[in-house]
Amino acid sequence: MAAIDNLLPEIRDRAQATEDLRRLPDETVKALDDVGFFTLLQPQQWGGLQCDPALFFEATRRLASVCGSTGWVSSIVGVHNWHLALFDQRAQEEVWGEDPSTRISSSYAPMGAGVVVDGGYLVNGSWNWSSGCDHASWTFVGGPVIKDGRPVDFGSFLIPRSEYEIKDVWYVVGLRGTGSNTLVVKDVFVPRHRFLSYKAMNDHTAGGLATNSAPVYKMPWGTMHPTTISAPIVGMAYGAYAAHVEHQGKRVRAAFAVEKAKDDPFAKVRIAEAASDIDAAWRQLIGNVSDEYALLAAGKGFRSNCAPVRAATRCAPPVAQSPRSTGCSRRPVPPRCPMRLRFNGSGATRTPVGCTPPTTPSGHT
Repeated sequence: MAAIDNLLPEIRDRAQATEDLRRLPDETVKALDDVGFFTLLQPQQWGGLQCDPALFFEATRRLASVCGSTGWVSSIVGVHNWHLALFDQRAQEEVWGEDPSTRISSSYAPMGAGVVVDGGYLVNGSWNWSSGCDHASWTFVGGPVIKDGRPVDFGSFLIPRSEYEIKDVWYVVGLRGTGSNTLVVKDVFVPRHRFLSYKAMNDHTAGGLATNSAPVYKMPWGTMHPTTISAPIVGMAYGAYAAHVEHQGKRVRAAFAVEKAKDDPFAKVRIAEAASDIDAAWRQLIGNVSDEYALLAAGKGFRSNCAPVRAATRCAPPVAQSPRSTGCSRRPVPPRCPMRLRFNGSGATRTPVGCTPPTTPSGHT
C-alpha cells in the first residue's frame, strides 16, 4: 500500500490531463504496472498475489481519491484478473502464458449474444462502456448463449483484441478519462473454454477453481462486481471532500465582515456531516468484503450484494452538497477547477446498474 501512496501525487497532477486525453495516460498505466497493482487479484501461478480483496479495494479507493478516472479504470481492469482466474486453465494460458502482465477490459451489459456452434459460440454485438479498453489486449463481453433460437445460459465471452473493433465514442462530462468506448464484435468464434457462465461462478463450479483454489476466488460475483464500482465511487467522495475542505479553508465571505468560511460554525457542521457519511459508506463497504472473505476462508456461508450499493448511494448527498456550500452553484466555476472535476466525476458514477438502488438491493441474500 505504501507503493500506491507514493504514486498518488503524480496521479493527482495528471488528473486534468487524464480527462483531456479521454483515457488513462500511458505513464499512469506503466506506473501501476511497475508497483504491481494489477497483480493483487491475480493467481500465484501467474506471478500474482491473490490477496485479500479488501486490500485491492482499499488501493482503488486511494487512487480514486486523487483521480476518479484512474481509480475507476484501475478497479475495473484490476478485478478482471480475478475473473479470468475462474476461467478454464486453457483460457488463462492463452492470456497470460506469454505475458502475465496482459490486461483485460470488459463490457458485461448484455448488448450481444453467442449462438451455439460446433466447439463453441459465434458472437455478435456492440458493447458500450468498456472502461480502459485502450490499455487491454483482451476483453470480456457479457450476454446470453442462444441455442435453437432461445437463451439457454448467460455469462462472459473472452475475446482477443485482434477480433473486435474499438469505436471512439466516449465524449462525456464526467469520468472522461476512463476511455469507456464501444466494442464491436462481428461473427467471432469463441471456443467453449473461453466462455464462463455466471451460474458456474455462483455455484462454485467454475473451471478455474481446479487450479486457483484460494479463498479470494470463492468470493461471490454479487460482491466483487458491485464493489469494483462502489470502491472508486467512495474514493471520489473522499477526494471531493478533501477538495471542498481545501477550498473552504481559503474562502473569505465578504458579506459577513470578511469572515473566513472555515470559521463558520454552520459550515463546520456540514463538513462534519459529509465526513461522517463518507466514512460510514466506506466502513460498510469494506467491512462487508472483509467479513465475507473471512467467512469463506473459514468455510462458512455469507450474505452479499446490498452493502456495495448502499455505500455508493450514501456518498451522493455529501458530494452534491459541496457546490452549494462553497458558493460554486451561484457563480462561474473555472473549467479546470478541482471542485468541478470531482463533482462531475462523482455524478457520473450513479448510472451503472451495479449502483442503482431500486434494482440491486433486491438481490440481497
